[in-house]
Amino acid sequence: MSTMLHMIELRSGSIADLALVDQLMQGAFDPRFGEAWTRNQCLGILAMPGVWLTIATLDGDPAGFALSRVIADEAELLLLATVPAMRRRGIAAALLRSVIADAITSGAVTLHLEVRDGNDAIKLYRGTGFVKVGERRNYYRGTTGQAFDAFTYRRDLC
Repeated sequence: MSTMLHMIELRSGSIADLALVDQLMQGAFDPRFGEAWTRNQCLGILAMPGVWLTIATLDGDPAGFALSRVIADEAELLLLATVPAMRRRGIAAALLRSVIADAITSGAVTLHLEVRDGNDAIKLYRGTGFVKVGERRNYYRGTTGQAFDAFTYRRDLC
C-alpha cells in the first residue's frame, strides 16, 4: 500500500492576489450561507495596517487562504477558506497554525474568530484551543434570505 504525500506551501499574499482570493472564496463558501466577502470588502481590509493574507498551495495548485489582522494585542482571523476538493488534507490546519504564529510574532495575546453555526471548521477551531465566547443571532444572510447564527471564539496565545 502506498501513501501519497502532498506538499502544502504557505506564502504571504498581497492586493496582487485579490483575484485569486476572490476565486478561492467563491469556490469555498456556499452562497446559501452568506459568508463570502465581496471583492471591495477584501480590497478595503487589505489596505489597512495590521492586516495580512496567507495563501496556501497544495502540490503547487491554489488551495486556500487566510485573512487576518492585529490591533494592539488582539488578533482576528477574518476569513479562512480551502478549496472543497482539497479539504481534509491539512490545508486549513496549516493556515491556522500560520495565523497563530504570525499573531504571536505581532504581539497579540488573544486571537478571535467568528464562524457560522454548523460550519465544519468549528471542529478544527475547538481542536486547536479556541473557546466559544459568544453568539450573534441571525448574523449571516444567504442568497435565499435565510438567516444563520454566528459563533464567536477566542484563543489565548500566551
